[in-house]
Amino acid sequence: MSKASESVVFVTLAEIARLAGVGRAAVSNWRRRYENFPAPVGGSDTSPQFSLLDVEQWLRAENKIKATVEPLDRLWPEFEALGDRETMGYLVAAVGLRLGSGGDLSRAMEPRALDAQQTGLLERAIGIAAGEGAVRTFDFLLERWLRTHFRQVNATPEPLADLMTHISALVHRGDAHTVLDPACGTGALLRAAGKPHEEATRMPKLFGQDRDPVLAALATARLAMAGYSAEVTTADTLRADSHADVRSDVVLCNPPSNERDWGHAELATDHRWAYGYPPRTEPELAWVQHAVAALAPGGVAVLVLPPAVAARRAGRRIRAGLLRAGMLRAVIALPPGAAPPHGVGLHLWVLGTSEGLSASDHLLLVDTAHGLGPASMGKGSIDWPRLRKSVTAALSGERLSESASVPVIELLDEQVDLTPARHIPGLDVANIVDLRRSWTRFDTHLRELREVAGLLSALAPQEVDSSATHTTVAELERAGAIEIHGGQGLPDELVQRGERPEDAVPVLTIPGLMIAEETEYWLPAEYVARGEADGSLTVTASPDVIVVGVVRAFEVRVDTDAPSVLGPQLYALRTDPSVLDPWFLAGCLHAPGNVRRAGTHASTSSRVDVRRLRVPRLSLDEQQGYGEIYRRLTVFQRELGRLRASGGELARSLSDLLATGRLPRN
Repeated sequence: MSKASESVVFVTLAEIARLAGVGRAAVSNWRRRYENFPAPVGGSDTSPQFSLLDVEQWLRAENKIKATVEPLDRLWPEFEALGDRETMGYLVAAVGLRLGSGGDLSRAMEPRALDAQQTGLLERAIGIAAGEGAVRTFDFLLERWLRTHFRQVNATPEPLADLMTHISALVHRGDAHTVLDPACGTGALLRAAGKPHEEATRMPKLFGQDRDPVLAALATARLAMAGYSAEVTTADTLRADSHADVRSDVVLCNPPSNERDWGHAELATDHRWAYGYPPRTEPELAWVQHAVAALAPGGVAVLVLPPAVAARRAGRRIRAGLLRAGMLRAVIALPPGAAPPHGVGLHLWVLGTSEGLSASDHLLLVDTAHGLGPASMGKGSIDWPRLRKSVTAALSGERLSESASVPVIELLDEQVDLTPARHIPGLDVANIVDLRRSWTRFDTHLRELREVAGLLSALAPQEVDSSATHTTVAELERAGAIEIHGGQGLPDELVQRGERPEDAVPVLTIPGLMIAEETEYWLPAEYVARGEADGSLTVTASPDVIVVGVVRAFEVRVDTDAPSVLGPQLYALRTDPSVLDPWFLAGCLHAPGNVRRAGTHASTSSRVDVRRLRVPRLSLDEQQGYGEIYRRLTVFQRELGRLRASGGELARSLSDLLATGRLPRN
């Protein structure tokens, strides 16, 4: 590669939209309308990249650039131009260390040295921070880096980090002089551990370690920006513990999971395995025992673990050993969406040093996934304040429906299954009120289904008009009858789950559309407003026609509940209502034959080229007639699904009542 090409700063369509102060769809239209629009110089057909210099020159020539371009928006493309994840991450860390108090740049960056280009970019970032603010500048760069590399970084969300810190304070009940995170990532847990002490005269000493040197550098910078004194090292903790001589009052950890190469063979005789030698398939239990070994007398550890760790047969001896020794204090099941991976309800294990257990000792089990209602079904957002209140009450000894204090002797069976839902009575047992509600829902859906079925059954098929002609979505787009807006991938750490606030915006995803349920993800309104303005998000408007761009999951629906944020491989078709009826369009696109024509190849996992989908040429009056029929058909399909779901729920309630001898008799 030539030096000239190396110095090119690349920008994406979303970044061009930010520079121009428009949505990304507008930039796509400019590419089609203006022959002199700069040609891509990198990227791919679906994600092209352009020269920032060429783009700025074109925007100015066409009078389309914003009067004032935000300095940080202009800065970030230069960071991305550095190319690889490591170089970008180190430079973001360098910015934080220069701006923060007490950051040791040489130690955190060693052995990485900045070249002349990177040093110049560092100085430019420091200069921008003088006007934008140090915290805002670093947070902006870190957030952009995490968004760019979210698939490679398992970041602990701030609400979960705060909850873990709160739990440790409840159980420890004393001043925490030392806090350790042996898999610290970008330092979220250590940052949360320091927050409660910011107004205190004494800050606990923070220790962190991560095998990824980029993450360790970012953690050092993050803590330096917060003004915390911390010692963060780079090494594989299980193989080379940098803090082996440290005994901590609190250990907070969200360790890597499902790893096989964690040092099973070489660590066979390690002194940390006091409760059993971890099987190769149980790396999480190696981390648990590492955390216990790092505790000072009376110390507390809180770890995030996959739910399978509580029940897998291979780990039952270690779980039993922890119970017998009195080390395991509580297992707390979180609702799905509390942290990546968002589809799994993770567990928090609370461990603490103890003299040992007698036959009367108990283990606290808490199931917030059930206790918090909608979050347990994966719909809407997590109500973090309510979750924190529930966990606090359970740890304080209050009797709750979602918690139970189980005698350890009852858990020491052949399985040693510590899954909270298996031991908390009453979570899944129906009552008479549940039964009445189930019958009411079933009757409502049955009545609505009968009504729409009566309207549809009165329709009679007509002879096919062989003279009818068709057009394509591409032709309709060129004619201005349709605008096509594609969805984008969304960083996991930004998307929320659980009960959705009124002002939040739901996120449409392929899984959500496939199961025909309410969206289970959402984004804060202020973030959506920024994303829509800078083109980084696609937000629907009613009644956009939503099309899934994958053959195996092909679906079409009218978004009557807009606005929604469009996820990846989804398209919003926005019609001109004076020319094209959206319900008619949706009905035509949904035809099975249409997707066969529009698939990009024969594989069932192929993409759907939405521009190749066909639509009959009919007058607007005819379209509206057919559109009303399709709307009724949509209602029929929806109510059929809801009837099936409510019928299943009703059957389960009846079975529960029958099994417990509480089924009412006439």
